[in-house]
Amino acid sequence: MDKQAVREAVWDAFDEGDQARFPFPPHDRIPNFAGADAACERLTATPEWAAAETLKCNPDAPQLPVRRAALRAGKTVYVAQPRLRDSDPFLRIDPASLAADEIDDATTVSGIGEYGDPVSPEAVAEGPTIDLVVSGSVGVTTDGARIGKGEGYSDLEWGVLRELDAVDTATTIATTVHELSVLDGPESAVTETGNAGSNTDTPETKPALPEPDAHDVPIDLIATPERTIRTETPYSRPSGIDWDALDDETIEAIPVLAERAPAEK
Repeated sequence: MDKQAVREAVWDAFDEGDQARFPFPPHDRIPNFAGADAACERLTATPEWAAAETLKCNPDAPQLPVRRAALRAGKTVYVAQPRLRDSDPFLRIDPASLAADEIDDATTVSGIGEYGDPVSPEAVAEGPTIDLVVSGSVGVTTDGARIGKGEGYSDLEWGVLRELDAVDTATTIATTVHELSVLDGPESAVTETGNAGSNTDTPETKPALPEPDAHDVPIDLIATPERTIRTETPYSRPSGIDWDALDDETIEAIPVLAERAPAEK
């Protein structure tokens, strides 16, 4: 199976079952899921969470509980602007600047833009190193491979920040997902035929899953509503932006890339 086939199988499984939550349909997005709060609770019970003072989190619906928990715990939260469309592509939400009754609003998709301060990657790097990155995922494996919705922005965000050492080898990379999204798990949405909704395949007949690309950022920690998985991932983290994987149109459309592109691009 290729990555898109995996995505379609996961989205179909959410669509055909009762585990998807608003927004609908689950296709072409990071799917929101029943138990997102429970997955967040598992993440917040880890020592990595307790030690983190600064984190970057995606803006998608299933990670809303994570953003709220972080601000309530006094952690600074960075969220990327949609499609990295601004020359200051990150929004910094400082819990010290929020009243307690503003946190719920500040962590919604619309509220992030209202309460967050736009900052450049350099401004992020001037602050404390990001201790924890929380990504949304369509699919993950227990050894840390991740498949997003296919646009590549999460990996680009990592690449930009890694080149400036705003994230480093000590940064934990986590995700919260439903068990349907654990591709090699017992409730995996992926079957031998690529169809959703069947768990009759044995481990020996499960389809081969795609290997990560060089620019894919692997996951260290997976939290589902049922369990916490430490992946001990064998996959290497990208050390920066993979310019060879980007075409000119993509670079020109994203200011933070256009400003940093090497001359030969």
